[in-house]
Parts: sequence; structure tokens; C-alpha cells
Amino acid sequence: MVELRSMQIDDVELLVAWDEDADVAAALGGPGARWYDWPTELERDVPWRELLIAEENDRPVGFVQLTDAREEESHYWGTDVGDDIWAVDIWIGSPSDRGRGLGAQVMHLACERAFGRQGARSVLVDPKVTNHRAIAFYQKLGFRPVSKRYLDDSDCFVMRLDQTTASDTAH
Repeated sequence: MVELRSMQIDDVELLVAWDEDADVAAALGGPGARWYDWPTELERDVPWRELLIAEENDRPVGFVQLTDAREEESHYWGTDVGDDIWAVDIWIGSPSDRGRGLGAQVMHLACERAFGRQGARSVLVDPKVTNHRAIAFYQKLGFRPVSKRYLDDSDCFVMRLDQTTASDTAH
């Protein structure tokens, strides 16, 4: 059984280790790339973001970030993002946990949380254009390409899942 819980300071060591995994590092921008200075980010309590740990039977298996695309402070998604649009970032941390269907379970939970708890009407993701596996994964879950954009020094596909579509493709 997979569940999401709020990230805690005790998770930092695990997240740093996951950041160093070759597949995670590639998704983040290459070797040495870091998602965050984790201890610093955990201390920040911002209303536009949730940092979550995915657990399978109480064992951490992945990371999820839910972000209000309009309200987040860097305007990563642009300044013209509509209301009620949230973004999801996800990764499964350990190579031994990949390819087991956990990513799809975690993504369903993340989208349900964005649509339900956060009131999102759409969810965005931004896989790199070269990450064909991630693009296929998101398409299988019902995400549709919106545009190709240059985000954080990378060519990315912005993909979108609307709440109405999500209910049609749920589990």
C-alpha cells in the first residue's frame, strides 16, 4: 500500500542519497545537481507548496512536491499561469523500487491530493524533451502535451492533466 506523508527533517539524509542516484541526478540536471538544500527548504513554510514522502508499507520510496504554479515565488511556470493550476514533481528514490508500478501509484495520489486538498483544476509536469520514458509515463496517466519550453536551462515538455480527464483515467 502506497501513501503520502509530509516530509520531515529525518528524511533529509535519505533525500540527499536519492539526489546522488544517477537517474535522479539526470532528471535534476546531471551529476552533482541537487533539488534543494533540504534542511533549509524544510524550515520554510510556504502556502504554495507541499513536500511529501511516498511510502510503501511505511518504507520511504519516493519524493513528491506539489506546487501552486501561479503562486510559487520564482515564477518558474511563468507569470501568465491561470488560477488553480498546480504542478507535480515526483521521483522514486531507489533503483530497486523503480519499474514496480510505484510511480503510477504515487502520481495518482499526488494528483488526487492536488485536485482534492488543493482545489486544482489542472496539474502540470515538465519532463525534459529527451526523457522519453517520463513523457510516455505521463501520457499513459492522461497528461497531454501543452508546449515545449526552456525551463531551468533545459528543453522541457509542459504536460497537463485536467481534473475532468483525471477522473476518466483514474486507476
